[in-house]
Amino acid sequence: MINSKLIMDNLDKVIPNPKCELIYNKDYELLIATVLSAQSTDKRVNMVTKELFNKYDLNSLKDIDLKTLEDIIRPVGTYQRKAYYIKEIAIRLVNDYNGKVPNNREYLESLPGVGRKTTNVVISNLFDEPAFAVDTHVERVSKRLGIAKEKDDVFTIEKKLMKIFPKDKWSRLHHQFVLFGRYICKSKTPNCIDCPFNTMCKHKKI
Repeated sequence: MINSKLIMDNLDKVIPNPKCELIYNKDYELLIATVLSAQSTDKRVNMVTKELFNKYDLNSLKDIDLKTLEDIIRPVGTYQRKAYYIKEIAIRLVNDYNGKVPNNREYLESLPGVGRKTTNVVISNLFDEPAFAVDTHVERVSKRLGIAKEKDDVFTIEKKLMKIFPKDKWSRLHHQFVLFGRYICKSKTPNCIDCPFNTMCKHKKI
């Protein structure tokens, strides 16, 4: 039996002020940054978007030369595909919503390069909608804490997380799981000594 209160209480102790580490000032900047973060790190994405958003707004991004865009975002990996996604997203947002990111899950998930996880991040941070985005960190922590099974896919994990935790805590817990996985429960070198869950974790290395 998963003790959801114990997990929340311990996460509140080690990560009392969770927040998104992607840097953005406009709604579309968060959307684009989240797309860029796939298979990359927030730190690297922030380096790239600092240059990108200083030079281009959404209107200029829809007309940008793809090679120019590729050169800027190259450090985040899979840059050719992501450059195409960004330009198409800019075109769609400008044409469909006057450049605004809508609080519309169906529309957002129809954008190239935008799946359920990215949509969850966007609607949670921009519109304060309860959502539990499952990235690699959330997936790893969920499995190590016994919330999810090793064979579970990300949607199954999301449903399990939403079932055991209160709805009004989903967005906060998403950030806590991400940061906990990023800085403590790391993939290859977890900091098990400082982990408040080391007595219940089957993967502990102490």
